[in-house]
Amino acid sequence: MNDKFFSLPEEKRLAIINAGYRVFAHNSYRKSPVSEIAAEAGISKSLLFHYFRNKRELYLFLLENAAKTTYKYLYEFQCAEQADIFEAMLTGLKAKVALMKKHPDLAMFTLKAYFETDEEVRGAIQDMIGRTASFKANEKRLNINPDQLIPGFDLHMMYTDMYLASEGYLWETLRQGRLDADEMERDFAEMIEFWKKLYLRKEEE
Repeated sequence: MNDKFFSLPEEKRLAIINAGYRVFAHNSYRKSPVSEIAAEAGISKSLLFHYFRNKRELYLFLLENAAKTTYKYLYEFQCAEQADIFEAMLTGLKAKVALMKKHPDLAMFTLKAYFETDEEVRGAIQDMIGRTASFKANEKRLNINPDQLIPGFDLHMMYTDMYLASEGYLWETLRQGRLDADEMERDFAEMIEFWKKLYLRKEEE
């Protein structure tokens, strides 16, 4: 990526970033025209390619930017400071819902990217998922304390169970083509309460 992009006025940079999110959020990677992104941003296609060498570079920049924005919200909501994994998950949910409401195109872009299959970007997406969504990446951030859970329980199995259930929910949301932040918050809050009853050690224990 050309460093001149970062020397642009903030308003112009945000116009390009938000245009990218809007176009990629409503199309697959392959069917997202760079010319449409440029037009949305109010610049020429050649100028966009002056800042980003190709569509893949722009797409991966937007993906990294979305991850940074998400972590910013998680930090501001003090997700890592909660008492246990379930409170951390609930706080993280509230942070992501707030993000979805303020930046709906970014949220839909992230969701579509998660299930993107195009070989041109899939490998890089999988690398990012490994760095941000794996058990290893989240063990400390979510305050996973074995003493708070059912004795002898397999933490990795529990995390995998919750991860796959969440993945299935998001896939169904994407399949239906809608992203209702309030409905998602209600549904995930119910799922978290279910997991608490299933995995959390009872006080008398």
